[in-house]
Amino acid sequence: MNKKLVFLIIIAVFLVFTTNVFATLIKIGGVACLTGGAATYGASTKNGCTMAFDAVNAAGGVEIGGNKYLIMYIFEDDQGSAEVAANAFRKLIDQDEVLAIVGSVMSKCTLAGAPIAQDAGVPTISPTSTAVQVTRTGNYIFRACFLDPFQGAVVASFSYNDLNAKTGAVIFDNANDYTKGLAEAFRDSFEKLGGKIVAYESFTDEDKTTDFSAQLTNIKAANPEVIFLDAYYSAAALMAKQARALGITAPFVGADGWDSAQFPILGGEAVEGGHHCNHYSPQDPRPIVQNFVKEYASKYGETPDALATLAYDAALIVIDSLQRAGSLDRAKIRDAMAATNLECVSGQISFDENGDPIKKAAINKIENGQFVFVKFVQP
Repeated sequence: MNKKLVFLIIIAVFLVFTTNVFATLIKIGGVACLTGGAATYGASTKNGCTMAFDAVNAAGGVEIGGNKYLIMYIFEDDQGSAEVAANAFRKLIDQDEVLAIVGSVMSKCTLAGAPIAQDAGVPTISPTSTAVQVTRTGNYIFRACFLDPFQGAVVASFSYNDLNAKTGAVIFDNANDYTKGLAEAFRDSFEKLGGKIVAYESFTDEDKTTDFSAQLTNIKAANPEVIFLDAYYSAAALMAKQARALGITAPFVGADGWDSAQFPILGGEAVEGGHHCNHYSPQDPRPIVQNFVKEYASKYGETPDALATLAYDAALIVIDSLQRAGSLDRAKIRDAMAATNLECVSGQISFDENGDPIKKAAINKIENGQFVFVKFVQP
Protein backbone atom coordinates (compact mmCIF):
# COMPACT_ATOMS: atom_id res chain seq x y z
CA MET A 1 0.00 0.00 0.00
CA ASN A 2 1.54 3.31 -1.05
CA LYS A 3 2.02 6.23 1.29
CA LYS A 4 -0.53 8.40 -0.51
CA LEU A 5 -3.28 5.82 -0.05
CA VAL A 6 -2.41 5.37 3.64
CA PHE A 7 -2.56 9.12 4.09
CA LEU A 8 -5.97 9.31 2.41
CA ILE A 9 -7.31 6.50 4.60
CA ILE A 10 -6.07 8.26 7.74
CA ILE A 11 -7.71 11.51 6.64
CA ALA A 12 -10.96 9.70 5.89
CA VAL A 13 -11.00 8.00 9.29
CA PHE A 14 -10.22 11.29 11.00
CA LEU A 15 -13.06 13.05 9.18
CA VAL A 16 -15.55 10.32 10.04
CA PHE A 17 -14.46 10.33 13.67
CA THR A 18 -14.57 14.10 14.10
CA THR A 19 -17.88 14.38 12.25
CA ASN A 20 -19.41 11.82 14.60
CA VAL A 21 -18.00 13.57 17.65
CA PHE A 22 -19.31 16.97 16.67
CA ALA A 23 -22.63 15.54 15.54
CA THR A 24 -23.24 14.17 19.03
CA LEU A 25 -22.45 17.34 20.97
CA ILE A 26 -25.13 19.14 22.94
CA LYS A 27 -24.53 22.53 24.53
CA ILE A 28 -25.26 23.48 28.14
CA GLY A 29 -24.62 27.06 29.24
CA GLY A 30 -23.13 28.28 32.49
CA VAL A 31 -23.18 31.76 34.03
CA ALA A 32 -21.39 32.87 37.20
CA CYS A 33 -18.98 35.51 38.50
CA LEU A 34 -15.27 34.79 37.99
CA THR A 35 -14.35 38.40 38.68
CA GLY A 36 -15.55 40.94 41.24
CA GLY A 37 -16.03 40.78 44.99
CA ALA A 38 -17.52 37.27 44.95
CA ALA A 39 -15.14 35.70 42.44
CA THR A 40 -14.59 32.53 44.47
CA TYR A 41 -18.30 31.78 44.09
CA GLY A 42 -17.97 31.67 40.32
CA ALA A 43 -14.83 29.56 40.42
CA SER A 44 -16.52 27.02 42.68
CA THR A 45 -19.64 27.01 40.50
CA LYS A 46 -17.65 26.43 37.33
CA ASN A 47 -15.67 23.65 39.03
CA GLY A 48 -18.78 21.86 40.27
CA CYS A 49 -20.48 21.91 36.87
CA THR A 50 -17.31 20.93 35.03
CA MET A 51 -16.81 17.96 37.33
CA ALA A 52 -20.34 16.66 36.72
CA PHE A 53 -20.24 17.14 32.94
CA ASP A 54 -16.71 15.70 32.64
CA ALA A 55 -17.82 12.58 34.50
CA VAL A 56 -20.78 11.93 32.20
CA ASN A 57 -18.64 12.56 29.11
CA ALA A 58 -15.94 10.20 30.37
CA ALA A 59 -18.63 7.52 30.74
CA GLY A 60 -19.61 7.92 27.08
CA GLY A 61 -22.07 10.79 27.33
CA VAL A 62 -25.68 11.24 28.33
CA GLU A 63 -28.26 8.92 26.77
CA ILE A 64 -31.20 10.74 25.21
CA GLY A 65 -33.82 8.81 23.30
CA GLY A 66 -31.48 5.88 22.73
CA ASN A 67 -28.59 8.02 21.46
CA LYS A 68 -25.43 9.11 23.29
CA TYR A 69 -24.49 12.78 23.43
CA LEU A 70 -21.40 14.49 24.79
CA ILE A 71 -21.95 17.72 26.69
CA MET A 72 -20.20 20.94 25.69
CA TYR A 73 -20.23 23.24 28.72
CA ILE A 74 -20.07 26.88 27.61
CA PHE A 75 -19.30 29.18 30.53
CA GLU A 76 -19.75 32.96 30.73
CA ASP A 77 -18.39 35.29 33.44
CA ASP A 78 -21.10 37.74 34.53
CA GLN A 79 -18.62 39.69 36.71
CA GLY A 80 -21.25 39.95 39.45
CA SER A 81 -23.09 42.48 37.29
CA ALA A 82 -26.78 42.20 36.40
CA GLU A 83 -26.18 43.93 33.06
CA VAL A 84 -23.33 41.60 32.12
CA ALA A 85 -25.39 38.60 33.24
CA ALA A 86 -28.25 39.60 30.95
CA ASN A 87 -25.84 39.82 28.02
CA ALA A 88 -24.35 36.44 28.94
CA PHE A 89 -27.80 34.81 28.90
CA ARG A 90 -28.57 36.38 25.50
CA LYS A 91 -25.26 35.17 24.07
CA LEU A 92 -25.75 31.61 25.29
CA ILE A 93 -29.30 31.47 23.96
CA ASP A 94 -29.01 33.39 20.68
CA GLN A 95 -25.47 32.54 19.56
CA ASP A 96 -24.62 29.24 21.24
CA GLU A 97 -28.18 27.86 21.16
CA VAL A 98 -27.77 25.99 24.43
CA LEU A 99 -30.39 23.48 25.56
CA ALA A 100 -30.30 24.61 29.19
CA ILE A 101 -28.45 27.02 31.47
CA VAL A 102 -26.93 26.54 34.92
CA GLY A 103 -26.71 29.99 36.48
CA SER A 104 -26.26 32.43 37.81
CA VAL A 105 -24.85 32.63 41.34
CA MET A 106 -26.00 36.00 42.65
CA SER A 107 -29.74 36.59 42.81
CA LYS A 108 -29.44 39.98 41.11
CA CYS A 109 -27.67 38.35 38.16
CA THR A 110 -30.13 35.48 37.85
CA LEU A 111 -33.03 37.92 38.07
CA ALA A 112 -31.51 39.78 35.10
CA GLY A 113 -31.07 36.62 33.03
CA ALA A 114 -34.11 34.58 34.02
CA PRO A 115 -36.70 36.64 32.06
CA ILE A 116 -34.56 36.22 28.93
CA ALA A 117 -34.40 32.44 29.41
CA GLN A 118 -38.12 32.29 30.22
CA ASP A 119 -39.07 34.22 27.07
CA ALA A 120 -36.84 31.96 24.95
CA GLY A 121 -38.14 28.78 26.59
CA VAL A 122 -34.71 27.68 27.84
CA PRO A 123 -34.75 25.58 31.05
CA THR A 124 -32.59 27.35 33.63
CA ILE A 125 -31.50 26.24 37.07
CA SER A 126 -29.63 28.51 39.44
CA PRO A 127 -27.43 26.64 41.88
CA THR A 128 -27.42 29.35 44.52
CA SER A 129 -29.76 32.30 43.87
CA THR A 130 -31.88 32.36 47.02
CA ALA A 131 -34.08 35.43 46.44
CA VAL A 132 -37.75 34.46 46.31
CA GLN A 133 -38.41 36.32 43.05
CA VAL A 134 -35.98 34.20 41.03
CA THR A 135 -38.27 31.25 40.31
CA ARG A 136 -41.35 33.46 40.21
CA THR A 137 -40.05 34.65 36.85
CA GLY A 138 -41.72 31.71 35.13
CA ASN A 139 -42.05 27.95 34.75
CA TYR A 140 -38.68 27.47 33.01
CA ILE A 141 -36.74 28.74 36.03
CA PHE A 142 -35.60 26.43 38.86
CA ARG A 143 -33.07 26.48 41.69
CA ALA A 144 -31.05 23.88 43.60
CA CYS A 145 -30.80 25.89 46.83
CA PHE A 146 -33.25 26.80 49.56
CA LEU A 147 -34.78 30.28 49.68
CA ASP A 148 -33.93 33.40 51.66
CA PRO A 149 -37.04 33.20 53.91
CA PHE A 150 -36.00 29.67 54.87
CA GLN A 151 -32.38 30.41 55.70
CA GLY A 152 -33.31 33.71 57.34
CA ALA A 153 -35.62 31.72 59.63
CA VAL A 154 -32.89 29.13 60.23
CA VAL A 155 -30.37 31.78 61.32
CA ALA A 156 -32.97 33.49 63.50
CA SER A 157 -33.98 30.21 65.14
CA PHE A 158 -30.37 29.28 65.86
CA SER A 159 -29.61 32.75 67.24
CA TYR A 160 -32.64 32.74 69.54
CA ASN A 161 -32.72 29.11 70.66
CA ASP A 162 -29.07 28.00 70.53
CA LEU A 163 -27.19 31.24 71.20
CA ASN A 164 -29.91 32.42 73.63
CA ALA A 165 -29.90 35.88 72.06
CA LYS A 166 -33.03 37.89 72.78
CA THR A 167 -31.89 41.10 71.09
CA GLY A 168 -30.33 41.29 67.65
CA ALA A 169 -28.94 43.65 65.04
CA VAL A 170 -28.79 43.40 61.26
CA ILE A 171 -26.47 45.07 58.75
CA PHE A 172 -27.19 44.50 55.07
CA ASP A 173 -26.75 45.79 51.51
CA ASN A 174 -29.94 47.65 50.58
CA ALA A 175 -29.05 47.48 46.86
CA ASN A 176 -28.96 43.67 46.72
CA ASP A 177 -32.12 41.54 46.45
CA TYR A 178 -30.34 38.68 48.21
CA THR A 179 -29.31 40.60 51.32
CA LYS A 180 -32.56 42.59 51.50
CA GLY A 181 -34.63 39.42 51.48
CA LEU A 182 -32.45 37.76 54.09
CA ALA A 183 -32.54 40.80 56.37
CA GLU A 184 -36.33 40.89 56.28
CA ALA A 185 -36.65 37.14 56.86
CA PHE A 186 -34.23 37.19 59.80
CA ARG A 187 -35.93 40.21 61.38
CA ASP A 188 -39.45 38.83 61.02
CA SER A 189 -38.52 35.33 62.24
CA PHE A 190 -36.48 36.61 65.19
CA GLU A 191 -39.31 38.85 66.34
CA LYS A 192 -41.89 36.09 65.87
CA LEU A 193 -39.82 33.91 68.21
CA GLY A 194 -39.98 36.64 70.86
CA GLY A 195 -36.72 38.46 70.15
CA LYS A 196 -36.26 42.16 69.50
CA ILE A 197 -34.30 43.77 66.66
CA VAL A 198 -32.60 46.78 68.25
CA ALA A 199 -30.67 47.93 65.16
CA TYR A 200 -31.47 47.48 61.47
CA GLU A 201 -28.68 49.10 59.48
CA SER A 202 -28.20 49.24 55.71
CA PHE A 203 -25.64 50.46 53.20
CA THR A 204 -25.56 50.57 49.40
CA ASP A 205 -23.39 48.38 47.14
CA GLU A 206 -20.98 46.23 49.10
CA ASP A 207 -18.59 46.04 46.12
CA LYS A 208 -17.87 49.76 46.63
CA THR A 209 -18.39 50.20 50.38
CA THR A 210 -15.32 49.75 52.58
CA ASP A 211 -16.27 51.82 55.62
CA PHE A 212 -19.11 50.49 57.79
CA SER A 213 -18.26 52.59 60.85
CA ALA A 214 -21.48 54.64 60.83
CA GLN A 215 -23.71 51.56 60.80
CA LEU A 216 -21.55 49.71 63.31
CA THR A 217 -21.48 52.69 65.69
CA ASN A 218 -25.28 52.62 65.75
CA ILE A 219 -25.22 48.88 66.37
CA LYS A 220 -22.73 49.28 69.22
CA ALA A 221 -25.00 51.85 70.87
CA ALA A 222 -27.94 49.43 70.65
CA ASN A 223 -25.88 46.71 72.38
CA PRO A 224 -27.41 43.62 70.70
CA GLU A 225 -26.74 40.07 71.88
CA VAL A 226 -26.20 38.83 68.31
CA ILE A 227 -25.34 40.54 65.01
CA PHE A 228 -26.42 39.24 61.62
CA LEU A 229 -23.69 40.18 59.11
CA ASP A 230 -25.87 39.93 56.04
CA ALA A 231 -23.38 40.19 53.17
CA TYR A 232 -21.12 38.21 50.88
CA TYR A 233 -17.89 36.91 52.36
CA SER A 234 -15.50 39.77 51.53
CA ALA A 235 -17.77 42.51 52.87
CA ALA A 236 -18.83 40.41 55.88
CA ALA A 237 -15.20 39.82 56.84
CA LEU A 238 -14.50 43.55 56.64
CA MET A 239 -17.57 44.33 58.76
CA ALA A 240 -16.45 41.84 61.40
CA LYS A 241 -12.96 43.34 61.65
CA GLN A 242 -14.30 46.89 61.87
CA ALA A 243 -16.87 45.84 64.49
CA ARG A 244 -14.23 44.25 66.70
CA ALA A 245 -12.02 47.32 66.27
CA LEU A 246 -14.90 49.42 67.63
CA GLY A 247 -15.09 47.18 70.69
CA ILE A 248 -18.22 45.26 69.69
CA THR A 249 -18.10 41.82 71.30
CA ALA A 250 -21.47 40.31 70.34
CA PRO A 251 -21.32 37.04 68.37
CA PHE A 252 -21.76 37.15 64.61
CA VAL A 253 -24.12 35.02 62.54
CA GLY A 254 -24.49 34.83 58.80
CA ALA A 255 -26.06 33.01 55.88
CA ASP A 256 -24.65 31.18 52.87
CA GLY A 257 -22.97 34.38 51.66
CA TRP A 258 -20.19 33.59 54.13
CA ASP A 259 -19.39 30.33 52.39
CA SER A 260 -15.93 30.83 50.95
CA ALA A 261 -12.56 29.50 52.06
CA GLN A 262 -11.47 33.15 51.90
CA PHE A 263 -13.89 34.27 54.63
CA PRO A 264 -11.94 32.95 57.66
CA ILE A 265 -8.73 34.17 56.05
CA LEU A 266 -10.02 37.67 55.39
CA GLY A 267 -11.82 37.91 58.74
CA GLY A 268 -9.13 36.32 60.88
CA GLU A 269 -9.71 36.48 64.63
CA ALA A 270 -12.73 38.75 64.13
CA VAL A 271 -14.85 35.93 62.69
CA GLU A 272 -13.69 33.15 65.03
CA GLY A 273 -16.69 31.60 66.76
CA GLY A 274 -19.15 32.95 64.19
CA HIS A 275 -21.96 30.70 62.94
CA HIS A 276 -23.57 30.60 59.54
CA CYS A 277 -26.30 28.73 57.70
CA ASN A 278 -25.24 26.63 54.72
CA HIS A 279 -26.63 24.20 52.17
CA TYR A 280 -24.51 21.18 53.09
CA SER A 281 -21.69 19.97 55.28
CA PRO A 282 -18.67 18.07 53.95
CA GLN A 283 -18.89 16.09 57.19
CA ASP A 284 -22.27 14.61 56.17
CA PRO A 285 -21.61 10.82 56.25
CA ARG A 286 -23.80 9.89 53.27
CA PRO A 287 -21.73 8.08 50.59
CA ILE A 288 -22.76 10.50 47.85
CA VAL A 289 -21.36 13.36 49.94
CA GLN A 290 -18.12 11.66 50.92
CA ASN A 291 -17.45 10.45 47.38
CA PHE A 292 -18.06 13.92 46.00
CA VAL A 293 -15.81 15.59 48.59
CA LYS A 294 -13.02 13.10 47.87
CA GLU A 295 -13.25 13.41 44.07
CA TYR A 296 -13.51 17.21 44.17
CA ALA A 297 -10.48 17.50 46.46
CA SER A 298 -8.54 15.20 44.16
CA LYS A 299 -9.44 17.26 41.10
CA TYR A 300 -9.19 20.79 42.51
CA GLY A 301 -7.04 20.45 45.62
CA GLU A 302 -9.57 21.76 48.13
CA THR A 303 -12.73 20.83 50.00
CA PRO A 304 -15.81 21.82 48.00
CA ASP A 305 -17.82 24.70 49.38
CA ALA A 306 -21.60 24.93 49.08
CA LEU A 307 -21.29 26.83 45.80
CA ALA A 308 -19.41 23.95 44.18
CA THR A 309 -21.79 21.43 45.72
CA LEU A 310 -24.96 23.13 44.53
CA ALA A 311 -23.49 23.68 41.06
CA TYR A 312 -22.64 19.96 40.90
CA ASP A 313 -26.19 19.13 42.01
CA ALA A 314 -27.66 21.53 39.44
CA ALA A 315 -25.60 19.87 36.71
CA LEU A 316 -26.77 16.43 37.89
CA ILE A 317 -30.37 17.66 37.66
CA VAL A 318 -29.79 18.86 34.09
CA ILE A 319 -28.23 15.51 33.12
CA ASP A 320 -31.04 13.56 34.79
CA SER A 321 -33.67 15.75 33.10
CA LEU A 322 -32.10 15.22 29.67
CA GLN A 323 -32.15 11.46 30.18
CA ARG A 324 -35.74 11.32 31.39
CA ALA A 325 -36.97 13.75 28.73
CA GLY A 326 -35.65 11.41 26.05
CA SER A 327 -35.62 14.39 23.72
CA LEU A 328 -33.67 17.51 22.79
CA ASP A 329 -36.88 19.51 22.88
CA ARG A 330 -36.51 22.25 25.50
CA ALA A 331 -40.15 22.06 26.57
CA LYS A 332 -39.82 18.34 27.29
CA ILE A 333 -36.57 18.96 29.17
CA ARG A 334 -38.38 21.58 31.28
CA ASP A 335 -41.19 19.14 32.03
CA ALA A 336 -38.67 16.48 33.06
CA MET A 337 -36.86 18.97 35.28
CA ALA A 338 -40.13 19.89 37.00
CA ALA A 339 -40.65 16.19 37.78
CA THR A 340 -37.18 15.76 39.36
CA ASN A 341 -36.81 13.41 42.33
CA LEU A 342 -33.08 12.89 42.65
CA GLU A 343 -30.63 12.21 45.47
CA CYS A 344 -27.99 14.92 45.31
CA VAL A 345 -25.04 15.91 47.47
CA SER A 346 -27.07 18.62 49.19
CA GLY A 347 -29.96 16.21 49.81
CA GLN A 348 -32.93 14.67 48.04
CA ILE A 349 -34.22 17.20 45.52
CA SER A 350 -37.69 17.52 44.08
CA PHE A 351 -39.42 20.75 43.15
CA ASP A 352 -42.60 22.42 44.31
CA GLU A 353 -44.94 24.24 41.94
CA ASN A 354 -42.57 27.24 41.89
CA GLY A 355 -39.44 25.28 40.99
CA ASP A 356 -38.09 25.52 44.55
CA PRO A 357 -36.70 22.63 46.62
CA ILE A 358 -37.60 22.19 50.30
CA LYS A 359 -34.51 21.24 52.28
CA LYS A 360 -32.92 21.29 55.70
CA ALA A 361 -29.95 23.56 56.38
CA ALA A 362 -26.59 23.01 58.02
CA ILE A 363 -25.19 25.30 60.71
CA ASN A 364 -21.40 25.63 60.64
CA LYS A 365 -19.07 27.36 63.10
CA ILE A 366 -15.70 28.92 62.41
CA GLU A 367 -13.07 27.29 64.62
CA ASN A 368 -9.34 27.79 64.11
CA GLY A 369 -9.97 29.25 60.68
CA GLN A 370 -12.10 26.32 59.50
CA PHE A 371 -15.82 25.73 59.00
CA VAL A 372 -16.95 23.04 61.45
CA PHE A 373 -20.36 21.39 61.25
CA VAL A 374 -22.63 22.01 64.27
CA LYS A 375 -26.11 20.72 63.42
CA PHE A 376 -28.92 20.59 60.88
CA VAL A 377 -31.84 22.97 61.38
CA GLN A 378 -35.29 23.09 59.82
CA PRO A 379 -37.42 25.82 61.43
